[in-house]
Amino acid sequence: MEEYSSHREQVEQVEGVLERSNQLQETLITAFEDYVFLKEVPFINFGSMNAQELAEAFKSYPIIVKSLLACVNVAGRAVKRDLDISLDTYKGKLTEEKAGILAGYIKPMLPNELAIPALCELDRWFYVDKEIRKFKGSWEKSIVLAFNNNSDSEFKKRKFKSGEDQYELDVASPVEGEIKIGVDIKRIESTRDIHKRADEIINKAIKFKKTYPQGKFFAIIYYPFPSEHLSLKTRLTDENIDGIYFAGESFSSVEQQVKYILSEINLLRNL
Repeated sequence: MEEYSSHREQVEQVEGVLERSNQLQETLITAFEDYVFLKEVPFINFGSMNAQELAEAFKSYPIIVKSLLACVNVAGRAVKRDLDISLDTYKGKLTEEKAGILAGYIKPMLPNELAIPALCELDRWFYVDKEIRKFKGSWEKSIVLAFNNNSDSEFKKRKFKSGEDQYELDVASPVEGEIKIGVDIKRIESTRDIHKRADEIINKAIKFKKTYPQGKFFAIIYYPFPSEHLSLKTRLTDENIDGIYFAGESFSSVEQQVKYILSEINLLRNL
């Protein structure tokens, strides 16, 4: 199994962001060439543009859609809700009809003038945020994969109810019926988030044991401050939690912690 290389992926993400930023700047200048003027940096004169011209730019250069939506604080969810248009703001092209509807929707909200570097910075910020969230999702999926690779039991994400509330376990087994093993996965990126995330883990453990008294509850945590792991583990001391494990970003680290859990509950496959 290949290891995640966090450094390599971070470098690739930065390179991808820079490439996209450069491409976006060049494309914005081309898309609005009749309305670009310089004030030390290139500006777009949206005030002199009508909705039809904006729609033509959207249709011809879909890469510009995300940054223009961001500058008027409109997300894809809002477009779906208000216009009933499903829109991938990073991939694909817009039909003439969708481009026209979208242009008519945001044109009144656009400023009269806007600097192209400002649009590029908006796009960069949202693109980085998207890539970070995607990487976090991949890390969580790697934990589920490690459980299934090292046990004859099947694991997957499951939900359970406690009272009127519903909770989600990132990893659980069996995949149907009464849950015997539940695992909560948490990435704590900052020391200021410790108390909030710890309370979330403890609360979920309490609710889990209330619903499944015979079940086992574990937590796998990413917290990039090894010297503080003991303190956090102490903070998470609770009779409803059967084990706290810290994993790094590499798959080998994830797999090792998963094996510790499987060994503790006698589900580790003998290879």
